[in-house]
Amino acid sequence: MTYDPTPLLQPDRGQTARTIHIVTKAAFEGWRTAQPPRVRTALDAARVEAKPGATAILPGADAEDWSVLLCVAKTPLGTWDLAKLAETLPDGSYRLDGASVGAALLGWALGQHAFTRYKKPDRTPGRVLLTTEPARIAEAVALARATATVRDLVNTAAADLGPAELEAEAAALADTHGATLTVTKGAALVSGYPMIHAVGQAAASGREPRLIELEWGNSAHPRLAVIGKGVCFDSGGLDIKPSSGMRLMKKDMGGAAHALALAGLIMGAHLPVRLHLLIPAVENAIAGNAFRPGDVLATRKGLTVENTNTDAEGRLILGDALTRAGENNPELILDFATLTGAARVALGPDLPATFANDDALAKALLAAGTASEDPLWRLPLWDGYDDMLKSDIADLLNAPDGGFAGAVTAALFLRRFVPEHTQWAHLDTFAWRPSGKPGRPKGGEALGLRAVWGMLKGRYGDS
Repeated sequence: MTYDPTPLLQPDRGQTARTIHIVTKAAFEGWRTAQPPRVRTALDAARVEAKPGATAILPGADAEDWSVLLCVAKTPLGTWDLAKLAETLPDGSYRLDGASVGAALLGWALGQHAFTRYKKPDRTPGRVLLTTEPARIAEAVALARATATVRDLVNTAAADLGPAELEAEAAALADTHGATLTVTKGAALVSGYPMIHAVGQAAASGREPRLIELEWGNSAHPRLAVIGKGVCFDSGGLDIKPSSGMRLMKKDMGGAAHALALAGLIMGAHLPVRLHLLIPAVENAIAGNAFRPGDVLATRKGLTVENTNTDAEGRLILGDALTRAGENNPELILDFATLTGAARVALGPDLPATFANDDALAKALLAAGTASEDPLWRLPLWDGYDDMLKSDIADLLNAPDGGFAGAVTAALFLRRFVPEHTQWAHLDTFAWRPSGKPGRPKGGEALGLRAVWGMLKGRYGDS
């Protein structure tokens, strides 16, 4: 699944192109007064007001000579200011007048991305944006590809994307960047990663559980572990979800999609890290051998977990993956997971609940989210709720009764599997957009990806 926006973003070398006039509300009247009568007449006929997002086609001196007006709230432009034009303008080349493109390069590229596996798109990419900042093109292209990767993987039906297909995505990534791929399944998974096995053991033949690992980079560089929850479909297990709750559960591998996309960004930019990508990939299915409420599960770490809810399976598979990541003494562990409905109730679809065991790391993540217009919201690893994880018969349980602070207790469960002195951040992301906006269609979405990437660039520096 590869979307290539490279042809859509080009250096401005004076090519023939139509003009997009960028005008703020404060400057609109002065700009309008300076226009020739034909333009003022067109603006009046269209009843254009200087509201952000307002557009108009402006006539030129000749019949084939026209330009575009875009009203914006402010300059510099934001990421999504040009996305609607990228979706709606006729094919051709365009350049801006009145502002530099800046961050809006990404929105222009993503405004022309569509998920096409099952349905022909209404339009194919064909709107080219010229920029006088060619140094920004490569980053915009990389981010657009990574975002499209997340969207396409999450949008794919579960019948077409199971653990084996996630493994194939990781293998393709390893081949592209010269990384090493290791996959653990079967008897080795049973003994080495018992929680991953337990969650996925009821899946049909061909959809068996596995731990997918990719390693890349110079071993002398700081070690970074990136983990993504790969539940390719979540029925809820024996604690079965209602049909309404199961409808979008193809997206329960959204954490894995984010992790794969981030790994691609890291390797593509040659970030000076030793990358360890881990994806525990399962289907939480129902069969005679499905794991049960009340089962006590072994773990890779050696703890025992009383399984109080088979629909709290994501934290189980992440626990074994976090243990594996910690065995190599990384300086930083990051995990992405579509983990709890509680996070969505608290923060809605747009804000990934972000937990970190280090204040400096949390501050860097939040700042990067603001800078990249990919906001995060920090929630606490509140020690006072740790007692909710106590079990009468095991070392801990996976899902406390009552539902209080569900996102927090899930993060506290994960913390039990993180090495004590290792920096760690956990993003409980929705990976889905319930309604569309320009450049951001309804469906699978990268939420938190750009924020984490910005933090990593700031931490490790561009190569």
